[in-house]
Amino acid sequence: MIVQRFLGWVQNAPAGARAEATSALARAYLYSGLDDRDRDDAEVALTSMLDDPSPLVRRALAEALASAREAPHHCVRALAMDQSDIASIVLARSPVLTDAELADCAAIGDVFAQSAIALRPGLRAPVAAALTEVGCREALISLAVNTGADVPERLLRRMIERFGWDGEMREAILTRQGLSSGLRAELVRATARALADFVVGCEWLPEERARRMSREAQEKGAITVAALDAAAASEPDMELAGTLRRAGLLTPSLALRALLSGARGLFVAALAELTGLPAARVAGLVNKPQSSGFLALYARAKLPPALAPVFQLALTITAEHFARRAQRPAGRLSRSCAALLRAASERTLAPEVSGEVISALRRLEAEAARESARQSAAVAHAPSVPRMEPVFAIDFAAMEAELSAA
Repeated sequence: MIVQRFLGWVQNAPAGARAEATSALARAYLYSGLDDRDRDDAEVALTSMLDDPSPLVRRALAEALASAREAPHHCVRALAMDQSDIASIVLARSPVLTDAELADCAAIGDVFAQSAIALRPGLRAPVAAALTEVGCREALISLAVNTGADVPERLLRRMIERFGWDGEMREAILTRQGLSSGLRAELVRATARALADFVVGCEWLPEERARRMSREAQEKGAITVAALDAAAASEPDMELAGTLRRAGLLTPSLALRALLSGARGLFVAALAELTGLPAARVAGLVNKPQSSGFLALYARAKLPPALAPVFQLALTITAEHFARRAQRPAGRLSRSCAALLRAASERTLAPEVSGEVISALRRLEAEAARESARQSAAVAHAPSVPRMEPVFAIDFAAMEAELSAA
């Protein structure tokens, strides 16, 4: 009787009235303690409203059923396949939908439906995996910032593979807690590559120069990550070294930059990665750079033989320099270490290899000087320090008046 009366009434009722009646019927079904017969009749009536031509009615039904565990499963599933503004309501919070159903909705949904799924509280890893593969950029940004979602690092890496060129995506991933050093290095790499592609596309720099700057930026970023790990008293990060090797960044240039920046742990991890030896054993050999054991380690790493004396000098110079410092290195190049290494290399290297090496060391020394100057300028202009008026400010009007009077 309830079904017949309700269905007869909705045939001629306006859309707004139908929406209100549908919402009231849904609440009665969920919370009014109907007997079994009335409950079955109410379910039939609610099911019939899924075919209502007005989105207003179907949206009212979605809002009434979205958070209820007792909602009819077939109704919620049908609403999840409705137009996106209706589907998003149940996709965002319905406890009735299974992981498989959510993954299916993600595969066929638009940006609004996918984003609603991505922002669900307590989203499980299987659904996150489906979104990572098929989701659009906006949905994956939503997934990255959803701190309640279970998103393993392998999925974050997949996001970087698909949308690492996008700055908002990288920032969203960085908001997640507990990122490994390897993943942070991948974000640095994606940023550097995106910037290089941009400046090359704008024809601001020649491609070769832009690629070299990108490579140097990736090296500096990796060393910064290593310095942060060292500040947290972490062990030499083998995951970071592995990430750098897969990216083709585990080079003599990176190894030398790491030493001159005080990131000795990264140098140890790099040699351990290249040789396959335990990091503890590598660290012991690195502490004796003049020994035959270190030279054997260096050869096993397949680094350029001509650069072995440079690394021996660098290890000795940096060990003495950073041992005198009260604080841990901040991951920036040491200008004094670079200058000492350049001078020592000029005295000891054979002429046939010294030219290119000295040129590279001069570039590192110049880079260290610029970094030191930028740091000094930043300290001088920090908000906590009163700003001084520019001493070279010129009042051109007053100058013109003085000249006219003269």
